[in-house]
Amino acid sequence: MKPLLFGPHYSVYVRIVKITFLEKGVDFNQQAFDVFDRSDWPEDWLQRQPFGLVPAFEHDGLRLYEARAIARYIDEAFDGPPLQPDSPGARARMEQVISVLDGQGYWPMVREIFVQRAGRASKGEPDEAVIAAAVPRAERCLTALAALLGDQPFLAGPGFSLADAHAAPMFHYFLETAEGQRLLAGQPSLEDWCARVLPRPSVRDTCMGLESS
Repeated sequence: MKPLLFGPHYSVYVRIVKITFLEKGVDFNQQAFDVFDRSDWPEDWLQRQPFGLVPAFEHDGLRLYEARAIARYIDEAFDGPPLQPDSPGARARMEQVISVLDGQGYWPMVREIFVQRAGRASKGEPDEAVIAAAVPRAERCLTALAALLGDQPFLAGPGFSLADAHAAPMFHYFLETAEGQRLLAGQPSLEDWCARVLPRPSVRDTCMGLESS
């Protein structure tokens, strides 16, 4: 059976998994629903994802939730270019980058700056205090990511990895805001990384709204 991905297209974490599928060349099905509308949830959603978040995944009887676990399974279970470095140190660096993104990047970059500035544009005025508080935290995260990137082309070394798949949807949303563009301009190495990664077919097709079957 084809792998089955559960969750809405707009979700950063669903997009991470979709980028991983596309990088590996794996055909998959997606059951999309609005995670913010409980009436739209699959009937068994809390059995698939006990916290009511997204994404979840099923393949050959295996059920998983949490994007980083799903992405690692896809990389290791299917043919296609490897998305994890060979050496223990480089794999640890990849995991470190993913942890920084989850713990220090996603909330200020996406849930606070993007959602307030862009996501609320049609629902009323953004909360400027929330944005102002988020900016220094986002800046600190970008500084850390730039240090981890160094002079490498990708976040975990010379090749595109799960760390880049994890980061790309967050940066895609972040750069839809003036704050995101301004903060990224202060990190030229990350600007160059964005120029390499965001136009990749897997990222472009996922983040620009092209749906998979």
